Amino acid sequence: MELVTKKFKELTLDELYDILKLRVDVFVVEQNCPYHEMDDLDQSAYHVYLKDDEGIQAYLRVLDAGAAFDEVAIGRVVARKRRCGLGTQILSAGIETAKRVMGAKKIKIEAQTYAWSLYEKAGFRQISEEFLEDGIPHILMMLEI
Repeated sequence: MELVTKKFKELTLDELYDILKLRVDVFVVEQNCPYHEMDDLDQSAYHVYLKDDEGIQAYLRVLDAGAAFDEVAIGRVVARKRRCGLGTQILSAGIETAKRVMGAKKIKIEAQTYAWSLYEKAGFRQISEEFLEDGIPHILMMLEI
């Protein structure tokens, strides 16, 4: 498995297509949740993904402070296959990118509630009550480095 980290303008058209396809397949189609997947934050993000011979297997984006929250943020965390460690691997890579590239001291996420334990195992702590975002239960979580 190869780890790739790129700014938006460094992505090839095929990489961008594969990233957006994976995100739409999971967040829009699989979760039956019509929402604005393309939210104008991708252009300023670092895109972190794991790929193998079959393509992109896990992905997330890292946003600088001020883009989504006052703190550095990680979002759009997704893995093609569940319960095999890809989520943990990509989250760890995203945290390292946030620290190395953005000097993050805190990282904030808006997590789907069902994935709470993935983030807690990485050191994130819940900082809000549950709320609905596009009809899906979410919580805010923070990692203090």
